[in-house]
Amino acid sequence: EENGHQNKRLKSDADEEDAEDQSKKSPKRKIVLLMAYSGKGYHGMQRNVGSSQFKTIEDDLVSALVQSGCIPENHGEDMKKMSFQRCARTDKGVSAAGQIVSLKVRLIDDILDKINNHLPSHIRILGLKRVTGGFNSKNKCDARTYSYMLPTFAFAHKDRDVQEELYRLDRETLERVNKLLACYKGTHNFHNFTSQKGPRDPSAKRYIMEMYCGEPFVRENVEFAVITVKGQSFMMHQIRKMIGLVIAIVKGYAAESIMERSWGEEKVDVPKAPGLGLVLEKVHFEKYNRRFGNDGLHEPLEWTEEEEKIAVFKEQYIYPTIINTEREDKSMANWLNTLPIHDFSSSAVEKQTNNKNSKKSSDPEGSDGCGDDSD
Repeated sequence: EENGHQNKRLKSDADEEDAEDQSKKSPKRKIVLLMAYSGKGYHGMQRNVGSSQFKTIEDDLVSALVQSGCIPENHGEDMKKMSFQRCARTDKGVSAAGQIVSLKVRLIDDILDKINNHLPSHIRILGLKRVTGGFNSKNKCDARTYSYMLPTFAFAHKDRDVQEELYRLDRETLERVNKLLACYKGTHNFHNFTSQKGPRDPSAKRYIMEMYCGEPFVRENVEFAVITVKGQSFMMHQIRKMIGLVIAIVKGYAAESIMERSWGEEKVDVPKAPGLGLVLEKVHFEKYNRRFGNDGLHEPLEWTEEEEKIAVFKEQYIYPTIINTEREDKSMANWLNTLPIHDFSSSAVEKQTNNKNSKKSSDPEGSDGCGDDSD
């Protein structure tokens, strides 16, 4: 028995020495990983340690990092030990084509292949770059670009009897959609577009750089379109609510004036579009790139060489998941049926004001429903 214990002790000592040798050969370095994933079936990106019934993308990522030998097992339990930071906390069911995480790892040989070997096929690490020691992917990010893919019948007027597969978006409706989406540009108080903020919370003010809907296209007999939005940062559910409100207006459930009202202090009932079509497309590091991108030690955080891999991943995993899930679960069609139960009407005080204004003016909603676009 004593010999048995001794053998075990010698074996464990040898294992520790091997691990130490590996660590010396592969010192820890701060890196960023470019990630793509299909978010269906996951409760978002961010790991909830101790809450195993809600599986997240980071659960699978951390497991792969440990199994590939990039990080010690205890770093998986306490992610601060590897200075882990994700650029965006994508919500439940949301996918990503260009998520960035920063962390310290051992730079082992064939690191990307080894991590990917331990990941499911719908999560891929597509690129890796060395960064400065103090780099934090969330804090150093200047802006984030998301896309939202939706069937165009979402924009059909509520009074029209629409066959979903036959519906095609006309030019006039697309122009109206884009006019409304452009209203979001600039800085606004988005407290009504998340559940977490009060009207006077300074962090509810967000800056939107661009938002538009592209040309429609047909997949599996259904017409789809993609809305693109670029902003400094977004709050939980903000983009889905921004899109939900535009759909409610275009369908004729809400007046255009609700948009400007939603940026005021009053509580406004803003519907939240399904999470299925939302994709984190790209994160931007312009300031970091200007300062460190050409310092001779670090690369700029741009991923032109990986663009083809990103496009292939989207075609293989993200778009088919959105299209097939939409066809099977009818998430958009079912959500559209909930719009009539929302209360889009004005408060009593506003109704009185609107009545007075309507006597003075034949156009109570203003010229374009966007309000002041000075910012």
